[in-house]
Amino acid sequence: MGAKAHRPRLPLPAMSTHNDGSDSDAPLTRRTLIAGSAAGAAALAAKPGKAAAAGQETPDWPEPSYVRTNGGLRMAVYEAGNEGVPVVLSHGFPELAYSWRHQLPAVSAAGFRVLAPDQRGYGHTQRPLAIEAYNMAELCADLVGLLDARGIEKAVFVGHDWGGGVVWAMPRLHSDRVLGVVGVNTPTGPQPPSPPIELLRRMRGEDNYVVAFQEPYRAEEVLEADTEKSFRTFMRRGSWDAEAFSKLPADAPERKFQLLEIIKHGTADDLRGELLLTDEELAHFVAVYQRTGFTGGVNWYRNIDRNWELMKGIDQKIDQPCLYIGAENDVVLPPSSADNIEALVPNIDKHTIMDCGHWTQQEKPDEFNRVLIDWLTATFA
Repeated sequence: MGAKAHRPRLPLPAMSTHNDGSDSDAPLTRRTLIAGSAAGAAALAAKPGKAAAAGQETPDWPEPSYVRTNGGLRMAVYEAGNEGVPVVLSHGFPELAYSWRHQLPAVSAAGFRVLAPDQRGYGHTQRPLAIEAYNMAELCADLVGLLDARGIEKAVFVGHDWGGGVVWAMPRLHSDRVLGVVGVNTPTGPQPPSPPIELLRRMRGEDNYVVAFQEPYRAEEVLEADTEKSFRTFMRRGSWDAEAFSKLPADAPERKFQLLEIIKHGTADDLRGELLLTDEELAHFVAVYQRTGFTGGVNWYRNIDRNWELMKGIDQKIDQPCLYIGAENDVVLPPSSADNIEALVPNIDKHTIMDCGHWTQQEKPDEFNRVLIDWLTATFA
């Protein structure tokens, strides 16, 4: 553990990310994207964003409290429990702290102090204008600032999807603040040999959603055209099992993950499986994203190559106790993606939730909570 104390820390980019008026609930639209990106300014024309009618967000979900973190970012955080080992829940895309609605009460009832933030660019948290403001150094510093604001020295970090990427980066950048890590669907691995976007472009083409998200406003134009349709397409269970997915033609849009094309041209009859959200839960996601737009979350993808550069020279080994929870039928992040994780994370346990897709903590909350709470209790209580 001694070597960890001397790890190089990433310098934060020299930029003003918070004094930009984005404390308001105005959407990050094409106009504000231009304001935050010189490259975007040459490529785009202004477009107004949508706003949802007031009072549409779910009344049962508690109101957030707010902290100032990482140089002034206003972050919304949902909390349960005042005592016990702190556990920070880090959501993915296109999600919110609300994605942990089944975990907040269950984990706190098991004796832990739980904090679930709307992360940078999402929900009620501030949405900086600059694309560069969403790099991994900033995302991790936001969580450190959350701990500072709540007087917490160390926490266990639990992350799903993109949130998994953040929590795996935490012990590499801020080892002294991390008790342990739980990666949900998202594994960790060695640095790619070259910038990831070009590798992905060669493998899956320009219409692969991660590649397509790099183009200013291309994703927003599709996702915000019909926010409810987007969420009805995203949030499904039983769409694919691993075996059926593997039998699709190599050039099928699904195999190439051409998400924007699927949403843009698909109809309700094309959707496989079933919606995993109740009507109320769907209405919550739709109302929030109609108010905020998708740009904040998409900007995380627009920093993938920047993150690759930032993480160069950082020791990738993680010594803290960790848990990987995979889902049998996640075709984006299959359990096999964690097959060699022990090389970098020697102190790790693994569990696969069967008959479950990508949205694990929402699709199988009872089993997920049991696995998480059992591990937390055995490791830290």
